[in-house]
Amino acid sequence: MIRILLAEDQLLVRQGLKMMIEMDEEMRVTGEAANGQEAVALCERNTFELVIMDIRMPEMNGLEAARRIRERCPDSKILMLTTFNDDQYALEALKLGANGYLLKDAEPEALIRSIRSCLAGGLSLQDNVAAKVIPRLLKSSEEKQVDASITPRELSIVRKVGEGRSNREIADELSLSIGTVKNHISQIMDKLDLRDRTQLAIYAIRHNVV
Repeated sequence: MIRILLAEDQLLVRQGLKMMIEMDEEMRVTGEAANGQEAVALCERNTFELVIMDIRMPEMNGLEAARRIRERCPDSKILMLTTFNDDQYALEALKLGANGYLLKDAEPEALIRSIRSCLAGGLSLQDNVAAKVIPRLLKSSEEKQVDASITPRELSIVRKVGEGRSNREIADELSLSIGTVKNHISQIMDKLDLRDRTQLAIYAIRHNVV
């Protein structure tokens, strides 16, 4: 069972999202929070595979909550779900370590796909969000060279991460085991002093790897 924490300050919206998510038999909302502070506290006391987080919430907003959850509960994936199609919000969320950014007007099927993509280690961005975010990342990519310590094999993996591929997809496309892919990614992040896979994906875009 995939345990999900749902952080959303509007009760009706939260209930509707819960119903949509639990239509998938493998997913259960095992925690609910009405603000970022509650979300952080729940993550510290319980185990969740995924946190679905609104941005605008009382007490503590979703961006600050995502930062704290990433620091204190690094194994939990984070999917930002918001009404704001704002490239600055999306960039900030990704820099803080969010694994995806989806708008609330997305279809139920898109929500389930985004959840599965985040859990598989991918980077999930709604198309119209990606259309705003990626050009901003590319603007800062001129004349940035990839670290010389990155090997050709590692570079191919960085490229796949930047394209949003999961570990399974990378393994299949490069004829490697999932364990080997995970080891490579850990070594790459150590070399580049990156915190997580999301930062690695951003690195790939900024350095013209993808």
